[in-house]
Amino acid sequence: MITAMLMCASLTAVDGDTVRCDGQLMRLLGGGVPFQWGIDTPEIGSHAKCIKERKLALIAKGRLKELLEERGLRIEIKGYDNTPKHRPLVNIYRTNGEEIGVKLLREGFAREWRPHRKNDWCSPGIEQRPT
Repeated sequence: MITAMLMCASLTAVDGDTVRCDGQLMRLLGGGVPFQWGIDTPEIGSHAKCIKERKLALIAKGRLKELLEERGLRIEIKGYDNTPKHRPLVNIYRTNGEEIGVKLLREGFAREWRPHRKNDWCSPGIEQRPT
């Protein structure tokens, strides 16, 4: 497994589980293992399947933005996704050692992601559905 440290002059939230480091999109793993498990947050804008998902996405993005304001964050690249953009898959650690995606999961802004499972953010009481 690849593990590399990364420094960013500019680190911003794109949505609840995607950040931009100096222009490069990166996907949060939430302490997970590439292609095995990680975190998922609601889709933002036109990618959302319902108004509820759009609203939840903005809330998750806002919380991630707050967490990224902390100084001294440590970013570890754990791999790259299979999309044409080959986005880095990262874990971002706070100065206290806490991983940001795990914090989002614990606070309810994210859900666990597993292959072949898709989170349903629109139906009440249904967290995941098979794909």
